[in-house]
Amino acid sequence: MSNRIQRALRLLLTGQADAGDLREVPPIHPEDLAEIQQFFPMPKFFIFGHARSGTTLLARLVRVHPDVHCNWQAHFFTRPPLLSGILADRKYEDWLARRSNRWNRGRDMSPVALRAMSDYILERDALREGKQVVGDKSPNVLLGGKAVSEMHRLYPDASLVNIVRDGRDTLVSHRFQNFIDGAQFLNKTDLKLRDDFASDPEPFLAGERSVFTPQALKSMAQSWVDNVTETDRLGHQLYGARYFSLRYEDLLARPYEMLSKLWTFLGVNPETLEPRVQAEMGQNPDADWQSQKAPELASALEKGKRGSWKQLFTARDKQLFKETAGSMLVTWGYEQDQDW
Repeated sequence: MSNRIQRALRLLLTGQADAGDLREVPPIHPEDLAEIQQFFPMPKFFIFGHARSGTTLLARLVRVHPDVHCNWQAHFFTRPPLLSGILADRKYEDWLARRSNRWNRGRDMSPVALRAMSDYILERDALREGKQVVGDKSPNVLLGGKAVSEMHRLYPDASLVNIVRDGRDTLVSHRFQNFIDGAQFLNKTDLKLRDDFASDPEPFLAGERSVFTPQALKSMAQSWVDNVTETDRLGHQLYGARYFSLRYEDLLARPYEMLSKLWTFLGVNPETLEPRVQAEMGQNPDADWQSQKAPELASALEKGKRGSWKQLFTARDKQLFKETAGSMLVTWGYEQDQDW
């Protein structure tokens, strides 16, 4: 009784059950999958990518197509507590898989209940827009490859799109996002770097001072490596032909070509939409927001620019990044070797 009271208090105060009370929601059963597709027939896709890798730009562009809708930040699989977390407490298994529950056909109904919930959320939005294919974009930086596994348990029939950006530019963009949008989470050292950059950016832009501490750069670089590696590996392994990867830099250089390939992958005709794609490329809502919120920081950098790291990386930054992530740059074609 004492243990039960303690667990109840913890749930009341923190909103979380004990680890021993949690379980992994099973994969959706093929019979349930076939049936739910009759109720929610729209093809689904999910866009993953490391934070600041162009996921929002890609979402904005892909929904230019008259048949494709994409919205963002549902975080069904990419940020705790996750969609599966809704039914992770074992008490829900007791309810949804109980033998006396004649509605469950002798198996846990958790995955089909979760799938129905997310399908409804996605298709409701798409129907309002008059679209036939629907997807969500949510960066998977927090969970990396685990997000792919989470997605596959409930959406083995969906398509996964993964966008990758040069890790050096990714780190720079992420750093300034933290400076602008997440200053309340910075420690004293990082806050001083932020304030020093705002008051005198020239030493930083000349590569004389770093916007990173060594610990921050190494940690962020390792996070990029782990996320890109595991997302790509599990994307190929679990989704095969339903996995599509592209580089942010190629999207910037050849937007209509890359969008045409993606639309074909999603099963829609790559119509003559180049003028609309170019018009959307000319918009940058995120840059506008950052310029309004922290003009003293945002004005020093061109948002979304390729190669910003060349301005901001010091010699020490380059060496630390090479040690942690240099081989990944070669793997994805950003460098030929470690001599950069």
